[in-house]
Amino acid sequence: MYIGLSVDGFIARLDGDLEWLTSRGEAAGDAGFRDFVASVDAVLMGRSTYEVIAGFDSWPYQDRPVHVLSSSMARGEDERVTVHGDLEDALAALARDGHRRVYVDGGRAVQSCLAAGVVREMTLSTVPVLIGSGETLFGPLPGDVDLQHLRTAVLGGGMVQTTYRVHPPADRDED
Repeated sequence: MYIGLSVDGFIARLDGDLEWLTSRGEAAGDAGFRDFVASVDAVLMGRSTYEVIAGFDSWPYQDRPVHVLSSSMARGEDERVTVHGDLEDALAALARDGHRRVYVDGGRAVQSCLAAGVVREMTLSTVPVLIGSGETLFGPLPGDVDLQHLRTAVLGGGMVQTTYRVHPPADRDED
């Protein structure tokens, strides 16, 4: 996962607004996002995140296959994405297609993947702002998620980017 958040842990305002991220994040440039996307095999996101991204002027995922988790979005609605009704179906399709390094984007998708124990690395780009309320990145988990700090960098505009290795749960071997 590779995601921007406020100091108080929110990834979007309750109405989905990201102005606090985009306006303050401009000084950090793309914060390494293009290079990160170039390093992954595919993208997995939730429907809410897809709806935000679909409204952007340009598609940010280069030529990577994009998979969307949604129980309400129609398959074939957007030829750029493959829609899955649940995480198990998405993970099976990604594995079947040989994708091993998958970028997970969006709060609920991240929460589901963390709970399932399939996230191996997370990069958190913290924007120096408190927004008070909004969509939180992390939610309830079935247990602790052990992290190993890999690196931290201070980017333009005071954004702090930290990358962690996520250790798999004890009952699951690391791939």
